[in-house]
Amino acid sequence: MKKVAYLGDTSLPGPANYLAGILTREKLPFIYVPSERKPPREIFAEDVGLYILSDYMSSMFSPEDMDRLCARVKNGAGLLMLGGWESYHGLGGDYDQTPLADLLPVEMSDADDRRNWSQLMLVRKIAEHEILSGLPFDTPPGIGGYNEFKARPDATVLLEAEKCHVKIVNGKPEFSTGERVPLLVVKDGAGGCGRSACLATDVAPHWVGGWVDWGDERVTVKMECDFIEVGAWYAQFFAQLVRWVLGSA
Repeated sequence: MKKVAYLGDTSLPGPANYLAGILTREKLPFIYVPSERKPPREIFAEDVGLYILSDYMSSMFSPEDMDRLCARVKNGAGLLMLGGWESYHGLGGDYDQTPLADLLPVEMSDADDRRNWSQLMLVRKIAEHEILSGLPFDTPPGIGGYNEFKARPDATVLLEAEKCHVKIVNGKPEFSTGERVPLLVVKDGAGGCGRSACLATDVAPHWVGGWVDWGDERVTVKMECDFIEVGAWYAQFFAQLVRWVLGSA
């Protein structure tokens, strides 16, 4: 089985626990690189089949290592970027200024793309896909923030986030919905390239909001360094996302 290279989300133990816990539960071998560490040479080996970048600044890659990463994706490795302050353009992500930008299924901003929403943003399914299989989007979770981007013409938008507005009128809440933005965009590999996916929100609090607790049951995963306790449907979604981009769905 190919390995997963997971870069960012601060540290283990820490925010990286969430995705590391899902990878552990799925028995997917992975190499973890903390946010403050430059990528080790081992992640560019042929046995790495997926690169996950989440709150990991592009400046951590030397020009040579960025070229190595792009070459691995062009030769069939999957690429998944998750939202965060140091993802996409973000606040120090700056991936729009790198060669990797052309390999993602979205068009990034060249300015601060972080968007916070103090009220609920509903996760809305707009297309059928194996990543979303078996998940009850008729009872959707909510998120609290995202990175703004646009889907490329040859990519597919699977999820959108819908901004909701709640006002108290005469002591009673009034609920309305508004703008929708791309949340999950994917692209099948072509010409030898690996699959790619972009999720606009984070895998860990705070932007992920109530999504982390989405599920009819609780899932607890124990790791060497710590443990996580999350909703079953949250765990299922991220497991299916990772497996699809890796190509082992």
